[in-house]
Amino acid sequence: MATQRFHTLDDVAEILNVSWSQAYALVRRKELIAIQIGGRGQWRVEKDELERFIQQKYAEARATAVAEEPAGEDAEVDSPR
Repeated sequence: MATQRFHTLDDVAEILNVSWSQAYALVRRKELIAIQIGGRGQWRVEKDELERFIQQKYAEARATAVAEEPAGEDAEVDSPR
């Protein structure tokens, strides 16, 4: 049996643990790149594209976490005297 190259939006929603409509919104906003296949225009997301999306979100989370970290131990601390 060949390995599948694409996920349906149902698959994507399950993998990301979101609703189908949330997965569809990611596609419509072009945050997650997908293609339409067939006469009914069903969306398909390439597995590599989904992995890229997940890694991008992790990178964004790391960048936000670094930006929000306190200045460190060298910063002045207000202490009662």
